[in-house]
Amino acid sequence: MSGGTADLLIERIGAAGDGVAALADGTPAFIPHTLPGERVRARLLGRRGEGHAALAEAILAPSPDRVAPPCPHFLAGCGGCALQHWADAPYAAWKRARVAEALERAGFADPAVAEPARTPPWARRRADLALRRAPDGSVAIGFHLRGSAAVLDLATCHILDPRLFALLDPLRAALRHLNALRREGSAILNLLDTGPDLLLRTDGPLNAPDRAALAALARAQAIPRIAHARGEAPPETAAQLGPAAIRFAGVAVAPPPGAFLQASPQGEAAIVAAVLAGLPERLPARARIADLYAGVGTLSFPLAARARTLAFEGAAEAQAALDAAARRAGARVEAHRRDLARQPLLPVELGQFAALVLDPPYAGAAAQMAQIARAGRDAAPPRVIYVSCNPAALARDAAVLRRAGYALHAATPVDQFLWSAQIEAVAVFARGGRA
Repeated sequence: MSGGTADLLIERIGAAGDGVAALADGTPAFIPHTLPGERVRARLLGRRGEGHAALAEAILAPSPDRVAPPCPHFLAGCGGCALQHWADAPYAAWKRARVAEALERAGFADPAVAEPARTPPWARRRADLALRRAPDGSVAIGFHLRGSAAVLDLATCHILDPRLFALLDPLRAALRHLNALRREGSAILNLLDTGPDLLLRTDGPLNAPDRAALAALARAQAIPRIAHARGEAPPETAAQLGPAAIRFAGVAVAPPPGAFLQASPQGEAAIVAAVLAGLPERLPARARIADLYAGVGTLSFPLAARARTLAFEGAAEAQAALDAAARRAGARVEAHRRDLARQPLLPVELGQFAALVLDPPYAGAAAQMAQIARAGRDAAPPRVIYVSCNPAALARDAAVLRRAGYALHAATPVDQFLWSAQIEAVAVFARGGRA
């Protein structure tokens, strides 16, 4: 069937942001840049999981919700966005529906899901951009093309904070002569309170001229810190002109190079607000909160304003940064290094907490959910607040909480990856008698 064409009706948008149509035999076809209700002529490309990948050669009957994408890279296949062609209202409704559907799959009937908290264009403060050297020595910097290892060299970007995008041309010029970049690598950019923070990962080692070039780039572009790593090795500082820091609830944290941060300030603010709103209204004077997968303290320090917070994080560098910041500030935060996938909090530990806050990675928190279920009504925390970046993991983990006796108290979608298929959410679960 690959290589042929078919006229198809787009029935829905799939989890990756593609339009989904049914072939004659019922097999789904996944077609980028299409919308529900559209009839399209599609060229079939080959198997993709349980269906077929396809491309729309013509939109035979466009949806009234189709709009002109604002970025010229979108129709060229840039992997940074998937849904710029969709009008805002149905786009936002689809994202909200993804969270509602996840909670329904978990067994919560007709879940009360708020309208999404939105991130505007030009607000992304964190980006992991691919680097690719061409045969002529020039370097492309950008997102991968959808479904490809090729890199689309960004000439504009409607999602990145302009302060980060302004670094791309100077970075291209510096990388052209960087011996450490042989063929490919990545540039992880974080916009901190002190300015841009850059981690370069390349396929070769830095030499002395490379270090001088990166120091010159840092001076010219006012980049407080540039770090480097060869492949997946631990980073080392290549150039540092001043402190690299970001504040959470007024506490300055010096994050490690390439540290995970919420993608936008607006997204962070929405998540923090929903988490704090999800805490019990009245906490005992000696109440404790557990912050699991705490990172560098995005939630730990706001939570500490409500109660003593025990923060658990598996990455050594992040936990060390969190611990150092808490000690300097005298914050009510205790930072513990703990791999929660291998060593989740056990029932005997869970009973000390008035609330459990989790912000797990994409795969979710299956091991920790199992321990909450084991804890039973008397030992498990009366409130569990789950920050999700993956509706599939949310559905699985929320189902465990429902079977363990938790009710859904609130759910707030957070759309901080504008025009992507990704949606985050803060879901609050409570035990009826103890919440």
